[in-house]
This record gives sequence, C-alpha cells and structure tokens, in this order.
Amino acid sequence: MADLLQRLQIRLKSLPDGLQAHIYRVRDVAQELAARHGIDPDRAELGALAHDVCRAIPGEDLLKMSADLGVPVTDLDRDFPILLHGPVGAELLRKEDDLTDHSIFEAVRWHSTAHASLDDLGKLVFLADKLDPQKAAIYSYQAKLHDMALESLDLALLEFLSREMAARIEKGGTVHPASVDARNSLVLKLKD
Repeated sequence: MADLLQRLQIRLKSLPDGLQAHIYRVRDVAQELAARHGIDPDRAELGALAHDVCRAIPGEDLLKMSADLGVPVTDLDRDFPILLHGPVGAELLRKEDDLTDHSIFEAVRWHSTAHASLDDLGKLVFLADKLDPQKAAIYSYQAKLHDMALESLDLALLEFLSREMAARIEKGGTVHPASVDARNSLVLKLKD
C-alpha cells in the first residue's frame, strides 16, 4: 500500500491546486469517519486520495479513455461524461498503478453516483467527498449529513441520495441508475 500511496501522491501533484486542496480535505473527512466506524485509516486515506485522480480530464477525453480502458459507457454517461471520472480513475489506477484492493477500486469507481454493492469503505469515500467543507454552499444540509455520517454511513448515504434525487427529478433532470439501485438497496436494508 505504501507504493500505491507514493504513486498517488505523484499523480496528485499534477492536478490543479484547487482540486488537490479538495482531495486533501476529503482525505481529512475520510479519516474522521474511518476512526468513528472502525475502518482501516490507511485504506480510507488511499480511497480518498484516489477518488478524483481523473476529475480534471475533459469529458470528451474521458469518453475516449473509457473506450481505451474498456470502461462501459451508458447513454447517461455520454450525456454527462464527467460521471466517468470515477470509473476511468479506478481503471487507470488498476492498470497503471497496480491498484489491487477491490474495495478501494469500487470506492473510486462509484464515488459520484454510489452503487448498491458499496461496502463501508465505499460509502465512506462517497460521503467524505460530499462532506468537503467547501461544498457546504452546494449541500445546504451538509452539517446534518455530517452528523448522520458519524452515526451511520447507511443512513447518511440514504439521506444524501434521497435529497439529491428529489432535487434532480424536480428540475426535470436524469438520475443515474446506479444511484437509484443504491438508494433502493439501502431502503430495503434499513427497513429490516
């Protein structure tokens, strides 16, 4: 894991300063959540540092990279290609930086949309990304979400997905099928 961390830090240095700052804020939130939920802090750090390695890549380039890396692309991805920065980043890290940890791979892959198969590390990375303090203006309920995430990753993720889906639907927007599946999975899990 130390080798992967070194390679990630080299990758991060090439990113725009604002994106680097975001990634390090996400790492800090991820470590806070990891300590609270008994998740390996090193893996939480790696997932957080890796989540946006391809965020600065333009949409058209992400579509091309998806084809080159064998990443499936849906019509929704073609319409909003920035959603591919997670899947492309995960695949790039697997092929070029020897990312072998499946849980970290999935956390990076699904950090924008969530996915029903996410384990606690994946949920943590997803939420840490949304809990970057600089995103408080985007998510007016961020303080509540932070408190929820400290108590339950599942409840916080359900809260986030429910609010964001409702907002997108109200505006006539699309909702990624992986987000719908993730929310449905959480509803079923939590009703038991």
